[in-house]
Amino acid sequence: MKHIARKRFGQHFLVDTALLDRIVRSIDPRPGEAVVEIGPGLGAMTDPVVARCEKLTVIELDRDLAARLRKRAELTVVESDVLRVDFSALATQLCAPGQKLRVIGNLPYNISSPILFHLLDHVDVIADQHFMLQKEVVDRMASAPGSKDYGRLSVMLQWRYDIESLLDVPPESFDPPPRVDSAVVRMTPLAQPPAIDVKLLGALVTSAFSQRRKLLRHSLGHWLEQRGSRSTFDLQRRAEEVPVAEFVALAVAEGQAAQVDPT
Repeated sequence: MKHIARKRFGQHFLVDTALLDRIVRSIDPRPGEAVVEIGPGLGAMTDPVVARCEKLTVIELDRDLAARLRKRAELTVVESDVLRVDFSALATQLCAPGQKLRVIGNLPYNISSPILFHLLDHVDVIADQHFMLQKEVVDRMASAPGSKDYGRLSVMLQWRYDIESLLDVPPESFDPPPRVDSAVVRMTPLAQPPAIDVKLLGALVTSAFSQRRKLLRHSLGHWLEQRGSRSTFDLQRRAEEVPVAEFVALAVAEGQAAQVDPT
């Protein structure tokens, strides 16, 4: 029986075999690695990946698809909403000593950003991530300061990952075709990220980009003033002009200042 794609799960199944081969070669899965696929769907990417790495753990919310996948001995199926999956616990189960998870998938476009932030909470147990996403989202993830795509998502991911857009994917590569272009992105956690309060960085960056067309003194300036900050951060710029490293340095300084003077 043919599976009908379900809109509520954001299902679009990749059917371009040549493109699939390019994606899998980019991932380069190998035997013995702890690979986890999010949203395997009908198994288009699952098949060539498991052929290379021999065993694969898949996370699938659709119970009908999960039932199909369970029939395959080489797959371990986690039937769950990915936002409820504890990847740190999963790494404990799947990884050999010194090993980390490799996470792949064609992510549902309607919840791609929440998935990325959920994985950020578990980044210490992840070796790398390869995802198919809406091209607009990948452009925002990988964009540099000064670009119209540079924003909160760029900063919140680039402080912790090296992000590389690998290839573009047209709508006709899917069944049913989405109404947007897609792209494949590689996310590699940085080896020595700065020690930082992620919630503080998130609040800081959200404030900075809340009025992105205005100078930072109208947005981030008010946020810093409310904190009683003594920072000399240059507020005579727009948020899109500030490099990730400067936002991170400001968050580190504000965190340290709060520890010294908790009032």
